[in-house]
Amino acid sequence: MEAMLYERVDSAVKCNLCGWRCTIQPGKKGICGVRENRGGVLHTLVYGKAISYAVDPIEKKPLYHFHPGSTAFSIATVGCNFKCIFCDNWSISQDRGIKGEDLPPEDVVSMAKNAGCQSISYTYTEPTIFFEYAYDTARIAHREGIHNTFVTNGYMTPEAVDTIDGYLDAATVDFKGSGDPEFYRSFCKVTNTEPIYQSLLEMKQKKIFIEITNLIVTGGGDSKEAFLKLVRWIIDNLGDDIPLHILRFFPSYLYTSSPPPPVSFLEELWKISKSEGLKYVYLGNVPGHKYENTYCPRCNSLLIERLGFEVGSIRLKGRRCAFCNEEINVII
Repeated sequence: MEAMLYERVDSAVKCNLCGWRCTIQPGKKGICGVRENRGGVLHTLVYGKAISYAVDPIEKKPLYHFHPGSTAFSIATVGCNFKCIFCDNWSISQDRGIKGEDLPPEDVVSMAKNAGCQSISYTYTEPTIFFEYAYDTARIAHREGIHNTFVTNGYMTPEAVDTIDGYLDAATVDFKGSGDPEFYRSFCKVTNTEPIYQSLLEMKQKKIFIEITNLIVTGGGDSKEAFLKLVRWIIDNLGDDIPLHILRFFPSYLYTSSPPPPVSFLEELWKISKSEGLKYVYLGNVPGHKYENTYCPRCNSLLIERLGFEVGSIRLKGRRCAFCNEEINVII
């Protein structure tokens, strides 16, 4: 299938979907491994080819402030535009083969609807690289009253965000190592992190609901200085009510030499975030921790109780705290 968002440059094509903006010669593929120049036409190789799908709690994305307690139909294809050496889903994200079950967009929506899901989440690998599949599915989903969410590394172009605007309702943007450029170069083989920030600004401008995760990786992705810089960027550019999830790294794929960071260190980062002024900060991959819960930023009352991905009581009146009437950045 012909891809979206590209231009011809003589016999080559320039892909304008993600921050790499690959110039692809005839017969070659982009960095993602799933977009190929065939005779001067850019093709997506993974349209309708689902490598994984499941019904998940939306908290697993994680999205804590977007329809909490609901379920999401999660779907992915093979491929990714990053090469993170610690990737949890490396078996499908780094697979250079084109494989997957034939599952057209209308079937994805039907499965989501039959499962009672309020949303479809394009996740597990990187939704940007299966953009056409996600785009067509998202359009059908909206007609059926189903929301759409991306779980993304954020390496999208403003053109991609603009194209899917109106169909993408929320996004979890995943930082690794607090966005430290040197960490991205060494651990993800990404030479320029600026596109992540550009896409976030574009999402904000388009009023796409945003939550941010930050994976704290021992041995390179655990700089307090980089963490503080990211927190301040979020507050200054996106707002102090953007939910931030501080995620605990566990050894995986090619990076198994370092242990997970101590929970006490993550708690310290949580305190830094709060002291800087972020209203909603969470610890992830620490099941049972009190910082999985949502607290009112004004009166500190427990508003949404969680244990892992399970939601207990919700103490809200619409979008307001049930105790002090403070407005909460949440979509119910």
